[in-house]
Amino acid sequence: MRNKLGYKLKSVFVTVIVLLLFSSCGVAAEDYEGLRENMVNSQIISRGIKDEKVINAMLKVKRHLFVPKEYEKYAYRDQPLPIGYSQTISQPYIVAFMTEAAGLKLSDKVLEVGTGSGYQAAVLTEIVDRVYTIEILGPLARSAKQRLKKLGYKNIYVLCGDGYKGWPEEAPFDVIIVTAAPSEIPEELVKQLKEGGRMIIPVGSFFQELYRVSKKDGKIEKKGLLPVRFVPMVHGED
Repeated sequence: MRNKLGYKLKSVFVTVIVLLLFSSCGVAAEDYEGLRENMVNSQIISRGIKDEKVINAMLKVKRHLFVPKEYEKYAYRDQPLPIGYSQTISQPYIVAFMTEAAGLKLSDKVLEVGTGSGYQAAVLTEIVDRVYTIEILGPLARSAKQRLKKLGYKNIYVLCGDGYKGWPEEAPFDVIIVTAAPSEIPEELVKQLKEGGRMIIPVGSFFQELYRVSKKDGKIEKKGLLPVRFVPMVHGED
């Protein structure tokens, strides 16, 4: 009996030591697939996201590959994370919410304003044929382009430019998703939205509201969705 008890205690001790070693080494032993499944179940489905296309995209895209190495172990938590240059990768639920709110179809041509690390663009391209994404910060645009290429995304087109100006050469767009907050909806983006198109955009400075903007007969209709907190949308130099 004593030997069996001693063996069990020794096994428990060894297990604890191994877990502590893995913990001290960061995420080397983490099951990212399991963490991603838990993220989708606990943060996304449980909070009302129902679109199967969105759920499958969130399950497939590896969020830990879109954050700096030091933040990988936090990648599947319910929070935004820094990606450098005072920018963040959005909270997983917000990414899923905005994607679902856009009502995406496979044939949709989508413009994203605010590439960041490329995560939202990757989620979008799991659902639609073409994604055009603009990032005003050169280093982020370049790193996102390299990352997306390395991960095999061939239908995402990255432009370093001013999001307020959109991408007129590729307009009009069925959907525009903006991942930074202007104080007002940019008129140029409205012009580049196709008739019957949808724009998901946070608006405001300190207090921000996420809106779903629809374009009908050349005019826009706004519907408030929820209060949010995004980094400010930055103007480029004229």
